[in-house]
Amino acid sequence: MTEAAAAPVRAKRIIEVDQALDKVADGMTVGIGGFINSSHPMLIVRGLIRRGFKNLTVVGPASSGLEIDLLIAAGCVKKVIAPYVGGEVLAPIGPAFRTAVERGRVEVFELDEAMYYAALRAAAQRVPFNPWRSGVGTSFPEINPAIKVFQDPCNGETLLAIPAVNIDVAFLHAHCSDAYGNVQYIGHGYGDRAIYAAADLTFVQVEQVVSNEQIKADPLRTAIPGADGIIRAPFGAHPYSSPGHYIEDQAHIREYVKAATAWAKSDDFAPLAAYLDRFVTGPADHVEYLERVGLRRLLSLNEY
Repeated sequence: MTEAAAAPVRAKRIIEVDQALDKVADGMTVGIGGFINSSHPMLIVRGLIRRGFKNLTVVGPASSGLEIDLLIAAGCVKKVIAPYVGGEVLAPIGPAFRTAVERGRVEVFELDEAMYYAALRAAAQRVPFNPWRSGVGTSFPEINPAIKVFQDPCNGETLLAIPAVNIDVAFLHAHCSDAYGNVQYIGHGYGDRAIYAAADLTFVQVEQVVSNEQIKADPLRTAIPGADGIIRAPFGAHPYSSPGHYIEDQAHIREYVKAATAWAKSDDFAPLAAYLDRFVTGPADHVEYLERVGLRRLLSLNEY
């Protein structure tokens, strides 16, 4: 046996953003992590828009932010699976989301937060549905025919069958990872673990790539063991927060909301087109995007 054969090399998983985007195709089901105004993989989101993907089924977080709204505004989305899409006080409901749904341009898979996690759990367990008691007697099966009422064959109880939500590719944002895809968060990571478990492939953009020794120093913090790809992305969640690094850029988010609201209220897409050109399709790469935001603005986003 040769020395090379006796000592296999552990494969590193650090990739460029375009390598992750190459795994996406029109019509796929794509998962996006984070929570309202925090921890969304915006480097990837902007990349999806620049690539011009269409007819995506987007599985947002249980409480999705305006990253889903932006994808809708850019014409990438056919269907949304998320109990909520908005920006809290900055936008109680995503303006592009609301407008597209009301005009019949985007389909909504109606479910509450508990059903959302039941659907992801079914996908993770590789079963077609998850039996669920909560929601029996409500109108959910009427407004979402994919949710079925059935009789438990063991005891005859009436239950709901929540269909599995299988994700082709998931994109997440986290604090750090080692070169081998072992991802750690500051905080609890919201619902990213559930999205990861339901996905065939998972790519994580991180603020820092750290040594394997640092990961092993506190292995219980490892939320995702072995992501399929790791993307270096300092300020990669901007304009949303990244716990331990920066808070949300409320001024920037308001700029987007103003543009999307103009489309919603008066069907004037020009402000949205200008926003997309300046911050999404115009920048050649992530560095140029950050340059357009401005160093002074970025450095002002301190947690304390």
